[in-house]
Amino acid sequence: MEPISIAGAWAFTPAVHRDDRGCFLEWFRAGELSGSLGYWPQTAQANCSVSRRGVIRGVHFASVPPGQAKYVTCVSGAVLDVIVDIRVGSPSYGRWEAVPLDDTGRRAVFLSAGLGHAFMALSDEATVIYLCSTPYTPGREHGVHPLDPDIGIEWPADTEPVLSGKDADAPTLEQARRAGLLPVYADCEAYLGSLRETADARNS
Repeated sequence: MEPISIAGAWAFTPAVHRDDRGCFLEWFRAGELSGSLGYWPQTAQANCSVSRRGVIRGVHFASVPPGQAKYVTCVSGAVLDVIVDIRVGSPSYGRWEAVPLDDTGRRAVFLSAGLGHAFMALSDEATVIYLCSTPYTPGREHGVHPLDPDIGIEWPADTEPVLSGKDADAPTLEQARRAGLLPVYADCEAYLGSLRETADARNS
């Protein structure tokens, strides 16, 4: 696992074994991820999203606790995956980092509960799959506008953004903060600390 510039997020580049039949890879290894997290990652739901070129999904997040951690990869086509630090009080609050995901390099990203997530489809069609630590719960799911100029995500200039009505109507980061929708960094850290304490107790 390779940490990125936003604490609580990692990228993973698997070893891809290729021959004349095709390829094989281990796209998710819980043991390797737990070494970075300090606790065993939970999987409560697996999602599959198919998008045409230009579609942006996000910036999505869930209330913490428990929030929703995600492990994301692109199994067909290519996307620009973006992690946004929306945790109020975080040293990197408001910052974002993009990680290209595609069906060639087969990279994946993990983001802890409390971080915002979005991606844009760069190919004619892109299929993204992701493991979620908690199931979808409508009342706890929120979003921030992916084109908010204060966040300033640098989406590819040669691709016209396509948004759902829900994402197009999402508040800006500042509006979400004022409305009390954003996760608080201290709460996120406390929740992650409780997961690590539980893991330590089980291992002792």
